[in-house]
Amino acid sequence: MKAMLILLILTGLSASAQVGVNTTTPTATLDVNGNMRLRTTAATTRLSAPKDSLLVVDQNGNIVRVTSRNVIMSHLKSFVKGGLSSTANQTISLGSANVATAPFGFEEFDENDEYNNTTYTFTAANAGIYSVSAQIKASAALSLTSNFGIAVVKNGSVIARSGFGNISVLSITVSPPIRSVNTLVKLAPGDTLSFQIYADLLNAGVTGTREDSFFWIAQQQ
Repeated sequence: MKAMLILLILTGLSASAQVGVNTTTPTATLDVNGNMRLRTTAATTRLSAPKDSLLVVDQNGNIVRVTSRNVIMSHLKSFVKGGLSSTANQTISLGSANVATAPFGFEEFDENDEYNNTTYTFTAANAGIYSVSAQIKASAALSLTSNFGIAVVKNGSVIARSGFGNISVLSITVSPPIRSVNTLVKLAPGDTLSFQIYADLLNAGVTGTREDSFFWIAQQQ
């Protein structure tokens, strides 16, 4: 009886203690300092099992659970293309600051669901190098101005722009109506991108047709 009591006490202690294999300082319930092998595993016909969870090993050797969706999303590159909210000619209010966020409210595709077509903002899910491009075309409503263009904005700061004066001779516009900007940018998860239209006017007239005014963002690596 006494031996059984001691065995029960030892069993209770071992059940609540941390066990180490090849280590005297375990940091988990079971801490294996070395390789691990499973000779047999139970099979399942439930195809949703990997969707629910996968076992992975983190950089510290901890076995953790993650959904298969998160695994795929973490490696899915960004590809976004869109245009202005309306295909009709638009008059964009620039206000006293002479600048406004380009209302790119149409998405042709967004492979990683990172673009918000309400705030006109792209939020990076993955770190990497991104290629960014945007183009706008001035409509006939754009009057003579010393500067008109489009810019790429990262986290609220302009990182690239393209603009020049809209010039007319004898009431005939001689400047090309298209402004375009292209750049490469390094993004971390959570970084944002948007586009700005600017001019030395309170309002800017822009063609909304998708082949004339558009943007795209593509992750390169």
